[in-house]
Amino acid sequence: MHSSEPSSDTGNSPLILDNGGQYRRKMVVVGLGMVALSFIEKTIKQDVQRRQYDIVVIGEEQHVAYNRVGLTSFFEHRKVEELYLNPKEWYSSFDDGCFSYHLNTRVEEIIPDRKVVKTSAGDTVPYDLLVLATGSDAVIPTHTPGHDAHGVFVYRTISDLQRLMEFALLHKDTIGVTVGGGLLGLEAANAMTDLRTFRTVKLIDRNKWVLSRQLDGDAGTLVTEKIRGLGLDVMLRKRVATITTDNNNNVTGIIFEDGEIIECSCICFAIGVKPRDNLGQRAGIKCSDRGGFIVNASLETTVPDIYAIGECASWENQTFGIIAPGIEMADVLSFNLTNPEIEQKTFQRPDLSTKLKLLGVDVASFGDFFADRDGPRFLPGGRASKFNGTQPAEHGNIQPNGQQVKALTYRDPFDAVYKKYLFTMDGKHILGGMMIGDTKDYLKLNQMVKTQKELDVPPSQFILGSNSGGDENADDLDDDTQVCSCHNVTKGELVSCIKNETCNTIGQLKSHTKAGTGCAGCMPIVQSIFNKTMKEMGQEVPNHMCSHIPYSRADLFNVVRIKQLKSFAEVMQAVGKSADSLGCEVCKPVIGSIFASLYNPHILDKPIRDLQDTNDRFLANIQRNGTFSVVPRVPGGEITPDKLIVIGQVAKKYNLYCKITGAQRIDMFGAKKQDLLGIWTALVNAGMESGHAYAKALRTVKSCVGTTWCRFGIGDSVGIAIRLEQRYKSIRAPHKIKGAVSGCIRECAEAQNKDFGLIATEKGFNIFVGGNGGAKPRHSELLAKDVPTEEVIPLLDRYLIFYIRTADKLQRTARWIENLPGGMDYLREVIIDDKLGICADMERQMEELVESYFCEWTETIKDPEKRKYFEQFANTSETVDTVEMIEERNQQRPSYWPQGSVTEDFKSHQWSSLSWQPIIKINHFSDEKPQISSANVKRGDTQLAIFKIKGAYYATQQMCPHKRAFVLSEGLIGDNDAGKYWVSCPYHKRNFDLNGEQAGRCSNDETANIATFPAEERTDGWVYLKLPPVEELDTLLGTEKWKVRKEEAVDPFERVDKILKGIKGKRVVDVREEVTGRAGCVSNGIDW
Repeated sequence: MHSSEPSSDTGNSPLILDNGGQYRRKMVVVGLGMVALSFIEKTIKQDVQRRQYDIVVIGEEQHVAYNRVGLTSFFEHRKVEELYLNPKEWYSSFDDGCFSYHLNTRVEEIIPDRKVVKTSAGDTVPYDLLVLATGSDAVIPTHTPGHDAHGVFVYRTISDLQRLMEFALLHKDTIGVTVGGGLLGLEAANAMTDLRTFRTVKLIDRNKWVLSRQLDGDAGTLVTEKIRGLGLDVMLRKRVATITTDNNNNVTGIIFEDGEIIECSCICFAIGVKPRDNLGQRAGIKCSDRGGFIVNASLETTVPDIYAIGECASWENQTFGIIAPGIEMADVLSFNLTNPEIEQKTFQRPDLSTKLKLLGVDVASFGDFFADRDGPRFLPGGRASKFNGTQPAEHGNIQPNGQQVKALTYRDPFDAVYKKYLFTMDGKHILGGMMIGDTKDYLKLNQMVKTQKELDVPPSQFILGSNSGGDENADDLDDDTQVCSCHNVTKGELVSCIKNETCNTIGQLKSHTKAGTGCAGCMPIVQSIFNKTMKEMGQEVPNHMCSHIPYSRADLFNVVRIKQLKSFAEVMQAVGKSADSLGCEVCKPVIGSIFASLYNPHILDKPIRDLQDTNDRFLANIQRNGTFSVVPRVPGGEITPDKLIVIGQVAKKYNLYCKITGAQRIDMFGAKKQDLLGIWTALVNAGMESGHAYAKALRTVKSCVGTTWCRFGIGDSVGIAIRLEQRYKSIRAPHKIKGAVSGCIRECAEAQNKDFGLIATEKGFNIFVGGNGGAKPRHSELLAKDVPTEEVIPLLDRYLIFYIRTADKLQRTARWIENLPGGMDYLREVIIDDKLGICADMERQMEELVESYFCEWTETIKDPEKRKYFEQFANTSETVDTVEMIEERNQQRPSYWPQGSVTEDFKSHQWSSLSWQPIIKINHFSDEKPQISSANVKRGDTQLAIFKIKGAYYATQQMCPHKRAFVLSEGLIGDNDAGKYWVSCPYHKRNFDLNGEQAGRCSNDETANIATFPAEERTDGWVYLKLPPVEELDTLLGTEKWKVRKEEAVDPFERVDKILKGIKGKRVVDVREEVTGRAGCVSNGIDW
């Protein structure tokens, strides 16, 4: 290696003298991307004892290093900080001078003779060693007319994405195009689809199939079919000739080389990258003709003491556009620079294997995956390949290379699975391969390629024996198996970090090793390794409720049941980490649910009410505008005309929006908090009860009419459904429970996608359990067949009690059964075979719950203390609307929420003056444990939230800035060991600090914050707040200012309604011609 001693004639010696009299060399890193950060971290870690270097990094972007591989996720959370590889605090945590950084700064020139770099800020920075990690730029086809038009983008940086998002918002319902069918192109197309603003997204590629650099024709064609099935319009064998524009240089379309024309407003190019090597020419650093600083195996450039790593480095006339080779370069260089006395590492041909999930499709290629097409790059035993094919094979046609490689191929068109593994002629070694749909064996096979071990099973077993149907398993992986290719982390490194107690949680393991922080494709196997290693060490992987309670929900349930704990304070004293803790928004509702499942108290009883989330606090589901929905129980979907009339009268009186639910009930929306008592008084007087639509409890037991009316009915589905719903109504569980009964095999009630469902047979009922719809649908499984009617209820009693006792927090029956040891077989053993001897006990527990039933709303309207909860403001009888209502289809609904959150900096606002003012009487607040109470008060036009916590008062604005919802006073209060309090917004769980220097900060959304005000209790019996003048307060926080209005939202049906207007009696295509002014269908248009 070149000497890293500085020249004596630089005129500005960069050597630094530390306190121990030792000179430290100054290392300047140009670029702050993923590779640069990896190099910096490794260098600091390996240099911690010697302290040879002080590192200065100069980054051109405004952000610290972020996960460029995970850019697509930015569209989901819109938070740059969630992409950061290390938090910003990490960069400022080095107080010994070993590391400093500069953002928004570009290096303009390198002057090797003086060993300095000049920056865009006008600074001259000296160096001993210079490491170039400048990365690459996205390619734009500058030869293409229109390439510089408004609406042309690339997909490379956060800034690129932000510009694309801003453009898309202004060009809704137009056509977006991604050019490029490689890894980056599919990511870009996915990102544009996720924006949900373009009417159509098209993917353009010049090749015959997508991912042509990773997959052969068969595999690429399968992926193309899959992503087309997901709604992406893929156009292959297309080359862009011209980008058409209007008079203002806005993109209007594309003309292809074959003459075809398509319309579009936006084009995102993802056709490759070019190394950023522009600093090399003036500095005398040789660059490859194909781009990139030329480096040797030690990553040295052609100029002494200057190195290059990552996408800007050209090794053996190759640059690498994926992260893994760059991380490997960082490993080699950091080791060599910090261990000069040890034999130096050299950069070898990198592993270009990839495993990703693209547009929902699992794709992997490993080893020498084109060995059948191009000839093997290597053969076991050191034999070199003589074949030098260069043309891609079409749809699996193998090039004439029968002397060295044999391919074993499997294709399942039903499950969209494709595997091709390449072996030596004798079948004793695997060379590489590719997988689509099922990639579980990727790590194992890739490691076999790397070790070149002789196979001990025939090749066919890798295909035929691989369909285990389970998750990825790490048991048969060697310790040197690379688990995370993005950051070059092996199984052994993960195990070591766990066993030496460096990492006791999965979060710590990710932070320490960086595994799973790139593309995240390795996370299932990382989790598997973590769980298995912890178990081997005799430590269970914690499934704690939260930071306050070191127990799982199932364990806590048993503790509460056995010890007969009946208050939050008793629970915290028995099992909490701190006996006087306030808990949080996670553990409080769970404890409240457990009390309800065991003792069935009224959930509005003090102090049980303080444990409830907003829906349960008001016995109704809170809606977008702060109003509530009302759902009376309709057992089995059967209702009398008289009750229907009452529902209609109530809805009319209180101007409620009505909708028939999917569970055969009537939902009335728009009930104001102060009207709930009147509404339910009318419903209860008409003989109706709470439908518990707001609770983690039984919702309904849906039914078809069965033998009551249907000529095909075999069983009385309505009769059994009503009996089941009346039996299990109001019983709280870890999550909601839905049931259904069908009177015959035609299954009109859809009983096989419910938590429990019955289908009538000639002998009784088939009972199905563990199904659900929702975000992750699951078909239920048959628990028992031909169960006589009289045995149905005892069996369901056991099933539901066993679920209530053993499920995790917020776990539906579907996931619960999947996680039971032995699954459905074990469930049958417990509740049918009575393997544990607890069936009688479970039936007895259910009987006690059933006998304790009461209608929560009936009791509430009769209780003067509970009635007090149903007021909008605690200090006035006034009422205020916070969302403008819209008349639609003869009913009223709230205006749509506008896009985006409030960005006002409420926390730091400077008031002109503040003065103490009495706001509310002290007797409104309670001192009962857990010593928390709150109030929503009105001052002028501003709503304020006041909290009393352990005798002290805290005041904030009532509005959560995330969705402009005036609800914070109803949020759950949490605390931590450091004495910090926070309120959790009941809508979307934004947590706002109430005390300390950061009061007003949102701890889980950096874009949001709230105003806070001093508050205190005085001897005159009033709570005083220190507030600004009314007019000034209203100017910033007034309800009218932040009221959601109709004109702020975009009408999602504007274009649809234009098309559908007057559609009756016409072919849709005729209407479309009228709207668009064009006849016929355009290429790849909507097929009406």
